Amino acid sequence: MLQQTQVSTVIAYYLRFIQRFPTIEDLAKADIDQVLHLWTGLGYYARARNLHQASKLVVSQHKGRFPNSVEELENLPGIGKSTAGAIVALSMNIRAPILDGNVKRVLTRVFAIQGWPEQTKLKNQLWDIAEALTPKQRVSDYTQAMMDLGSLVCTRTKPACSDCPVMAECKALQHNLIAEIPGKKPRKTLPVKSVTMFILQNEAGEVLLEKRPPSGIWGSLWSLPEGANSTEAPGSKHLAIKGKKLKELDKIRHTFSHFHLDITPVHGYIANQANAVMDSASWLWYPLDHSLEVGLAAPVKKLLTELSRHPQDQFASRGSIKKPQ
Repeated sequence: MLQQTQVSTVIAYYLRFIQRFPTIEDLAKADIDQVLHLWTGLGYYARARNLHQASKLVVSQHKGRFPNSVEELENLPGIGKSTAGAIVALSMNIRAPILDGNVKRVLTRVFAIQGWPEQTKLKNQLWDIAEALTPKQRVSDYTQAMMDLGSLVCTRTKPACSDCPVMAECKALQHNLIAEIPGKKPRKTLPVKSVTMFILQNEAGEVLLEKRPPSGIWGSLWSLPEGANSTEAPGSKHLAIKGKKLKELDKIRHTFSHFHLDITPVHGYIANQANAVMDSASWLWYPLDHSLEVGLAAPVKKLLTELSRHPQDQFASRGSIKKPQ
């Protein structure tokens, strides 16, 4: 959970997750929909799928005991070199370097390494430094201290240099380069993609959802049916669209790390439950009280939450919804 997400955001999700899956066997036996349901809102859902798959491998290949070497850990889905190092160093006190975002910031400043640290040459240089600095004793203490130094003292903006225990050795401070180091990722203009999402309700007020493929954007999550335009809903040959009316609502934008997605929501009512559609396990009718535990794509969850807050006739007639932030 802490990969690419701040501690303050993770805590509530982590506590709910551990309460539901207190052991690795519980997680391994869980349905992926349950896992994704508890992950909804954290983003980067491949992490959840990898975590679930890794738990199955630990149970099946390691008899439920977590591997205790970096090499074995890196064979598990979603665990790279730095995460593996952090696991063995913090939980097993085994010597292994780490290089998370906080440690990168500390090292680039102390050694005045300019440029974006994710560049291959710079990253390899930082790994060499991290390896050389990692002690043979009290590895857990050292690793936690380096992470805390970056998160609490050597912060991205307004670092508390006067409180830093390595202030005297910091070359970036000596050369007044704190604000420039570490270098930022070269900015690119994000491309924009467009999609139409259909909010189709049956007579019970439930919304038709479609399960996405296991890989790709929102993999294995439940989402609204999509189409290239707003004139005809997917599967409409099997659906009795009430009054043949589909109402286009205000566009919303959801931003991924590598592109913007402009979503045009289209709302309509279905006169019956259309059993032909329900023959497939990739479709379900979702109740707006969110009582069904499935993983939802973030903008879909926000759209459905907004829909649940308003009477259906008002939602359908007003032609707009609150834009998710």
